[in-house]
Amino acid sequence: MHDDDFSFEDDLESLSSAEDFLDYFEVEYTPSVVHVNRLHILQRFHDYLARAADQLPEAEEPRRMAYKTLLERAYLDFVKSDALTEKVFKVFKQQNGGGFVPLSQLAK
Repeated sequence: MHDDDFSFEDDLESLSSAEDFLDYFEVEYTPSVVHVNRLHILQRFHDYLARAADQLPEAEEPRRMAYKTLLERAYLDFVKSDALTEKVFKVFKQQNGGGFVPLSQLAK
């Protein structure tokens, strides 16, 4: 999907869905896994990129390969596990029962 008229950064700007990213980086995936976890995969990918920002190569091709590796890792996190276990989003990171209000308390 790379076009010599566009830079890697331009290519990334045109991607919007998890499937777009996985296809662009040629990561093999199971559609049902992505369907259930697409936002989690993208958030985890973003988190991995943020952590690696200082170590990412400047040159385009090595940078592209680093992105592919991190995306593959993010995807595989959800092949081996699930969103509740991985706790990508804040709502899953909150303590168990932290927001629970018993039904009997609502009537008071």
